[in-house]
Amino acid sequence: MGDILPLIDAARRWPARGGLIGLDLGTKTIGVATCDPDRRLATGVTTVARTSFTKDAQQLLALAAERGSVGFVLGLPVNMDGSEGPRAQSTRAFARNFARLTDHAIGLWDERLSTAAVERELIAVDVSRRKRAAVIDQHAAIFILQGALDRLARGDLP
Repeated sequence: MGDILPLIDAARRWPARGGLIGLDLGTKTIGVATCDPDRRLATGVTTVARTSFTKDAQQLLALAAERGSVGFVLGLPVNMDGSEGPRAQSTRAFARNFARLTDHAIGLWDERLSTAAVERELIAVDVSRRKRAAVIDQHAAIFILQGALDRLARGDLP
């Protein structure tokens, strides 16, 4: 069973090298991103249409195995004041269930404003509303994972 930890603590459980899988849990889809083994650049993988927890988890674990990933970064949607609402509680419940299916540590990363930032970015490059809806969760997963990678790269881990 994997542990669910704040990002910095999860990073201590991961091997020094190896890709990570970034996840943005939406209500209808899960955005998936990955990174290179040196953990420098996040790239999009896919958007998983949510069906049932079991099927969704199997698909995510298969994607992680295909890429030889060593851990997961899960966006935690906290409120602007730092409190946790229903979406954060739902994300934590997903993480608890998912952790039972993997030995990899799951790092939680504050994803405040990630979807809003991605939406602004896509609007700025004139992506239509329909196309934005199709890619927003995958791009949010990239944003989440890249933010986590940038934090880890600073090297000032306590």
